[in-house]
Amino acid sequence: MTEAPAIRVRPATRDDAGAITRIYNEGIRGRGATFETRERAVSDVLPWFDDPRFPILVATEGDDVVGWAAASSYRTRACYAGIAEYSIYVATSHHGRGVGRALMPAFLDALEAAGFWKVLSRLFPENTASRALCARFGFREVGVYEKHGQLDGVWRDVVIVERRLAE
Repeated sequence: MTEAPAIRVRPATRDDAGAITRIYNEGIRGRGATFETRERAVSDVLPWFDDPRFPILVATEGDDVVGWAAASSYRTRACYAGIAEYSIYVATSHHGRGVGRALMPAFLDALEAAGFWKVLSRLFPENTASRALCARFGFREVGVYEKHGQLDGVWRDVVIVERRLAE
């Protein structure tokens, strides 16, 4: 029996935009991780690479991209410049296989290296895998936004998670 290739994490390049788009669209279709309903094209993802301050990492198994993590701006006001929002998505074929556990420590290191002092996100309460990943890496749940948005005509709450960096 051959062992599966190890999950490796590296900075994403523009060449990864197609795989990132594919995985993001799986998440959009799955309706468990985002309010987004419109699937993305590679041309929607490529601008993410325009600001090198915001890390984008991919997890690979062999030559295949099987997950990604990306940071984005939290707010435009200068006082929030050290806070990043983040997203992590894993290919559905790789759920439960440690991709998020491989991505998160490298991603947190990349955020610290970029000068961020805090990272946060919002998760659907029933997204137990994401909540467990956050808890494992020292995020705290700071509250719930009730009826934060509608997805397919249904109001959804989100759990706010945050982690201070460089501690």
